[in-house]
Amino acid sequence: MACNPKPRLSRRAGQSAVEFALLYGAVVIPLTFGIIYVAQMYWVWHSSAEFTRQGARYATTHAWEPDGQNVITWMQAHVPVNIDVVQFQVGGSAQINIQYFQRDPTSGQLLPFSCDSPDTPICIPDTVSVSLSNYEFRRFVSFVHLPPVIMPGFPVSMPMQGAGCDPEQNTCLP
Repeated sequence: MACNPKPRLSRRAGQSAVEFALLYGAVVIPLTFGIIYVAQMYWVWHSSAEFTRQGARYATTHAWEPDGQNVITWMQAHVPVNIDVVQFQVGGSAQINIQYFQRDPTSGQLLPFSCDSPDTPICIPDTVSVSLSNYEFRRFVSFVHLPPVIMPGFPVSMPMQGAGCDPEQNTCLP
């Protein structure tokens, strides 16, 4: 009497194919998409943080405008490459905030900058602060009906460094 083990092996081969399909569909694919999502979010996180640093450096060395429009225009033209570039450019949902401050000579505290003194020939703030607002990372989460990740403002403050002004000529460059 000969024993034929082939029918038992074919049943096991079918079982392992089903187990592989379940494991692949329930673990491997979601894990892969999760890794890609987190990598994209960290990429945008890092580029946004560096973006605000570059904007603050630009603001410290260029002539100031009360509303900071020259810095905003420069930043919108120099958005680093990332998957959400459109949100930072003109008409995007993310906003660039520029604030200028002056140091109070008596208390040393930073106060919002104002250039009210007519006897000061060059009116330059002491510090600039650049930040982002209303930026939401929405990649892939809308597909699975999850809320977007709200990114922080990445605020950067720096002291003014010449402000693009020539004190001998009393002129400032844009």
